[in-house]
Amino acid sequence: MALCVKHAARAMVEGRIRGSIVCTGSVSGSQGGPRSTDYTMSKHAVLGLMRAASVQLAAHGIRVNCVSPSGLATPLTCKFLGMTEEKIQETYQKYARLEGVVLTPKHVADAVLFLVSDQAEFITGLDLRVDGGFAYGK
Repeated sequence: MALCVKHAARAMVEGRIRGSIVCTGSVSGSQGGPRSTDYTMSKHAVLGLMRAASVQLAAHGIRVNCVSPSGLATPLTCKFLGMTEEKIQETYQKYARLEGVVLTPKHVADAVLFLVSDQAEFITGLDLRVDGGFAYGK
């Protein structure tokens, strides 16, 4: 993530391109959890990177934000956990306060599209959580 931000920022600054960089975080970057310490630490680092870069690049008209989903049933997650998409959705749904909606990749993509759009022209340094009100032990 650091290399992506570094090289995108360098190219944008050199090209005098105002725009947006969106990092991918996780709800684990905003709170601790009962396991996966390494993953949690790495997602906290993503938020730190985004916050520092948003301050450093603001003078160049470059916005830096983050989208942080909760548990998402992607092919990689399914393979890693050895579970079906439906089972993962069921497992993660118990941590969402928002009832009747299951997080999908489209929800995350829509959040990214918002942050890169003109509608978010004055937003920088934001961690946009796409998590249905995530809470351990709901």
